[in-house]
Amino acid sequence: MREQRRPGGPALSRRTVLSAGAALAVFGATAVFGATAGCGRSERVTERPPSGEDPRTIVSDAYVFGYPLVLMDATRRVARASTPDNQFRHAAGLPTPRRRGPVRPNMDTLYSIAWLDLSAGPMVVQMPEVEPQRYWVLQLLDAWTNTVHNPGNLRPRVAAGAAPPYTYVVTGPGWTGELPPDLVVLPMPTPMVWLLGRIQVDGPEDVPAVRAIQERMRLVPLADWPAGRDPGPGRTDTGDGDVPPVQQVAAMDPAEFFERLCALMAVNPPAPADGPALARFAQLGIAPGGALTGISDDDLAEAVQAVRHTIEVYVDPGIRIDNGWLVDPNIGVYGDDYLRRASTAAKGLGANRPESAAYPTLFAAADDDGIPTRYRLTFAPGQAPPVDAFWSVTAYDGDGFLVPNDAEIYSVGHRIPVPPAPDGSLVLVIQHADPGPGVPAGSWLPIPDRGTFSLTLRLYAPRTEVLDGSWHPPPLVPVP
Repeated sequence: MREQRRPGGPALSRRTVLSAGAALAVFGATAVFGATAGCGRSERVTERPPSGEDPRTIVSDAYVFGYPLVLMDATRRVARASTPDNQFRHAAGLPTPRRRGPVRPNMDTLYSIAWLDLSAGPMVVQMPEVEPQRYWVLQLLDAWTNTVHNPGNLRPRVAAGAAPPYTYVVTGPGWTGELPPDLVVLPMPTPMVWLLGRIQVDGPEDVPAVRAIQERMRLVPLADWPAGRDPGPGRTDTGDGDVPPVQQVAAMDPAEFFERLCALMAVNPPAPADGPALARFAQLGIAPGGALTGISDDDLAEAVQAVRHTIEVYVDPGIRIDNGWLVDPNIGVYGDDYLRRASTAAKGLGANRPESAAYPTLFAAADDDGIPTRYRLTFAPGQAPPVDAFWSVTAYDGDGFLVPNDAEIYSVGHRIPVPPAPDGSLVLVIQHADPGPGVPAGSWLPIPDRGTFSLTLRLYAPRTEVLDGSWHPPPLVPVP
């Protein structure tokens, strides 16, 4: 990972985060993972840590490390206001610009979401029989936003020839016990799990068919499974959403952020590979069950303000820039690339692995000195997105939400197939104003009339040429 400069601070890199140095000699694994002090504010002193490192650097890197965990918890808290843990919350319809929840919502699938708490035992998830051509996936993220499992219609993770319904049991860290032979085990490294079920929906008229599938999905504690006890199909989500979790975390007092991080780490263990970084952070009391110390309030505020900007503007050097599109070949699993993990969470929490869906994204200006800009996106003959399921292009405003427009068009390419031009190319009209009857239905995607916007090209079940980079999305071209 190449170094990224923080405004007013030193470079943040994987080498910096993992440079345990003297900290490893002072803080062993027991000190890092065995901390049991109550998580809260401590009387912070301002002496330099044992390693002699600037505490602002340590705090900044610890913020990057812990940001996804705190954001996941904030997202779960919003969900808990209407749906308890271990219960599905099914989307009753497609998102609209009024929804201000997770950023970059998609218009191609209906979500069935559940926050699992595995501390009391495993949970059984059952996916009913679905038409073979309908895309679905059950994505399971750990508390640190890593996609650990993602069974779906194309890769159900069951024995060859097994017939639906497909039944999975999600187990937490360290669980041991007896399981029925017909269950597929999906072990998770943290007790907090975000289950993101996505089922293909072909426009508003197809919503009832997807809702019928959702009502047959099951989420049951393993302890209740043999007896056939079932809490029911879950709740239906029809609200307008709440303050976006990203904004909630951004508004947190820095001390509150680290208090919450320490408490969450005590329940959701970091990965063993995180030990060197945790030893370094523990110099300031940032540890599972710990309490922040060793930095002044002013230095803490300065460091957090700078690193929030770093996360916001960061561009992963591992991302390919292909005709202006940002293509992340490794999204969904991050290892010790903490800055990439934090940046991905901030820009689009819940991103899946590329083999299930790829998300090339492009950012552009919506106007030129106040005059709305018109664009064209042209897929050359024979160069339509290569997928085994389907594809779409969705427009977002500068904050990552759907673009309000009178036509209520937020995405193209999926619901209404893009009609080919005489030469076989597919031309998308990307502009704010209605282009009129000369542009066929399914070809116009509205964008804002000013500011910035972005496009996400969603490729469901992308083929090898997408994953290996041999297929290239076309450039977005401004037109007079």
